[in-house]
Amino acid sequence: MKVVAFNGSPRGNGNTYTAIELVTENMVKAGVEVEIVHVGNQLIRGCLACNQCARNRDERCVIDDEVNEWIQKMKEADGILIGSPVHYSAIAGTMKSFLDRAFYVSGNNGSLLRHKVGAAVVAVRRSGGIPTLNQLNNFLNYSEMMMPTSNYWHVIHGTKPGDALEDAEGVQIMRVLGENFLYMLQMNTSDLKAPDKQRKVFTNFIR
Repeated sequence: MKVVAFNGSPRGNGNTYTAIELVTENMVKAGVEVEIVHVGNQLIRGCLACNQCARNRDERCVIDDEVNEWIQKMKEADGILIGSPVHYSAIAGTMKSFLDRAFYVSGNNGSLLRHKVGAAVVAVRRSGGIPTLNQLNNFLNYSEMMMPTSNYWHVIHGTKPGDALEDAEGVQIMRVLGENFLYMLQMNTSDLKAPDKQRKVFTNFIR
């Protein structure tokens, strides 16, 4: 089994990275291959709203950059973990640009992420963690991903890199999430038949 984690922080080894490591440490011990991709330090532009990915259906965004490589990593993985720091009670900008494009391409290419295990984590100094977590969860929920839970919201607190390890409750939250993530990965290997994918119904209220 393989999990790919996306670190949306500009800091490669900040508290978002710490959260990801806490979630995945038990998976690594269980033999799951974990790859962490650093998104937050890249130059990733936002979606052009051109809808070409829906027309081309080649599993690619027309902006030819790292995002297309990351989409394939997501497609090949059994589980996906997305993490972001909090910028003005919201997802960090580069991470948002990546998620908008990657999940839109996925949805327009037969729902590439459907029924994969997916979870989100947030690192914050003080406030804005829950709104940011909700925004991240929107991507997973819309994609029909299987979302493991923890014993509280998936937010850990800290300012300087490493501070998050002093948040005892936050550390436990991440570790419990990791255990439930692994459990759901293992359940996904069963022969139980998944529900058939339904054609999306779109309703426009403007007549």
